[in-house]
Amino acid sequence: MNKAIEKQIGNNIRILREKAGLTQDQLSARLQINGCDITRSAIAKIEVGQRHLYPDEIILLRKLLCSTYEDIFRIE
Repeated sequence: MNKAIEKQIGNNIRILREKAGLTQDQLSARLQINGCDITRSAIAKIEVGQRHLYPDEIILLRKLLCSTYEDIFRIE
């Protein structure tokens, strides 16, 4: 995947997380409660484009962040 695109998607997730008023710890805890084994460190890496997202993570992030796939994948 293109690094610039990964960074943009990660930034989108960071913005959505902050808009939802969640810390990385809180988001990772909610993901874990919903069956997605992900750490705060993994969230941090996603937000800076250093880790790929898996489909189940994307689906759950959309739900937990009350967002749309368009919000997550918006490329400017």
